[in-house]
Amino acid sequence: MFARLSARSMWPVLGAAGAVGAIGLAYRMSNPIMNDTGKTFTGGDEWIDLKLKSATQVSPDSKHYVFELKDPDHVSGLITASCLMAKYVTEKGNNVIRPYTPTSPTDQKGTIDFVIKTYETGKFSKHFWELKPSDTVAFKGPIVKWKWDPNQFEKISLIGGGSGITPLYQLLNEITRNPNDNTKVDLFYASTSVKDILLKKEIDEIVEKHKDQVNVYYFVDKPDDDWKGHTGYIGKDFLKDHLPPPSKESKIFICGPPPMYKALSGMKVSPTDQGEVTGALSELGYTKDHVYKF
Repeated sequence: MFARLSARSMWPVLGAAGAVGAIGLAYRMSNPIMNDTGKTFTGGDEWIDLKLKSATQVSPDSKHYVFELKDPDHVSGLITASCLMAKYVTEKGNNVIRPYTPTSPTDQKGTIDFVIKTYETGKFSKHFWELKPSDTVAFKGPIVKWKWDPNQFEKISLIGGGSGITPLYQLLNEITRNPNDNTKVDLFYASTSVKDILLKKEIDEIVEKHKDQVNVYYFVDKPDDDWKGHTGYIGKDFLKDHLPPPSKESKIFICGPPPMYKALSGMKVSPTDQGEVTGALSELGYTKDHVYKF
């Protein structure tokens, strides 16, 4: 039924196919969307179940959780600085939903990391603490808090307390991993005790590699006998001596427990309303143009 094609008669067909293939390849190379690495999270409203790969205790009440993305070749799809919403359903059928900020680099493939502190009254943090490898948690997002661009400011000051370190670490890590980002970074981080300093190993490694770019000041309320850092809380006098003056060339990012916000910057009105700056930073002349509250 079908006529036999000679090798010579096939040349035009093969040539046409090769031309189409070359055009397709050229298009893919010129189209960054088609070249983009797969992303697990693309900003949609779909809840995506991620399987827990490991959970390692890193402080008396905190663990480092590693979840597997949808595909080993996927990146998370987050940008700096952003978070994911997490959800689980209680035995009574109620949804518990909380935001959590990953600590892994945005280009990390296959997995996504969180460092989460467990609170006495925290429903979700207690749920996290009890998870075992292969258990799943539903996530969606990302929710962009502050879109960081390299060299956005000459200098940024990060003020954190407790588990509020996670979005600040996300900024610190993103900046120092980019050799073209020359932003100077000061981190002021307060914890209850030395054992409660989250991500200290990772932060210290960054400082060691970027001594001319990064300074870190640890504060501990209950120090050990051999503690060589600062004792007590981050206060107005210290900030006066260590913050750059109010300027469009610098920015202050703050994240911590409510008492820290109230004392230093004032609370946010809502997730979308930063509110006015009050407290110590207001007394030092900073406004909402100079301060961002995570």
